[in-house]
Amino acid sequence: MEAVKSSGFALQFASEELKADKEVVLAAVKQDPWALEYASDQLKADKEVVMAAVNKDGWALEYASEELKADQEVVMTAVKQDGWQLKHLSEEFKKDKEVVLAAVKSDDLALEYASKELKEDKKFIMAVVKETGKAIRYASKEIRQDKEVVLAAVKQNGWALRYSSDELKEDKEVVLAAVNQRGISLNFASSDLKKDKEVLTEAIINIGVNKVFKSL
Repeated sequence: MEAVKSSGFALQFASEELKADKEVVLAAVKQDPWALEYASDQLKADKEVVMAAVNKDGWALEYASEELKADQEVVMTAVKQDGWQLKHLSEEFKKDKEVVLAAVKSDDLALEYASKELKEDKKFIMAVVKETGKAIRYASKEIRQDKEVVLAAVKQNGWALRYSSDELKEDKEVVLAAVNQRGISLNFASSDLKKDKEVLTEAIINIGVNKVFKSL
C-alpha cells in the first residue's frame, strides 16, 4: 500500500494476490491511472476501479474490460479527460452525439474520429464549432462551405478560417469575423481581402501593424 501510494506503477511488482486486492489497486490507479494495466482481470472489470482511473486519465480506458469499454458512463468520463480516446471507441460511440461532443470539447482534433454521419450533420457541427471553432477542420466538405457554420466557427476561433472553403475566404463578412476574433487569421483570407482597408484595420487593431505586414 505504501509503495503504490507513492508510485502506482509499483503495482506491476506486486503478487497476483495483491493485484486482485481492490483496496491496493484503487490506491494505485488513484496515484497513477496507468497502473490499471497491472490489475487483475476481475478488477479491470470493476467499474469503481476503472472510473477512478479514467477520471484521472482517459487513456486508462485502454486497460478496462471490454464490457466497461462499452459502458456509457465510463466512456463519457474517459473522453472528457482525453478526447483522443474517441479514436479507439466502437462505431456506436463514434455516432453518439453526446460522446463525440464531450470528446471534441476536450480535444478539437477528436472530431476526425467521429462518424461520417456526424461530420455531415449541420446542426451537430454548429454545436461543436460554438464550443471549439477549429474542429471544423474535420467537418465534411459541404459543411466547410456552409457560411452559417463557418461564421459560427470563426467567431469562436478565427483560426477556423484556415479550414473553410476558398469561396468563404473571399467572403468579407466571414473574414472580418475571423480577424476580429484573431487578427492573425488574416493569413488565411483571400489575396484581395488581405488588401481590403476595413479588413486590414480590424487585423491591426487585434495584432498590431508589424504582424499584419508580415502576413501580407
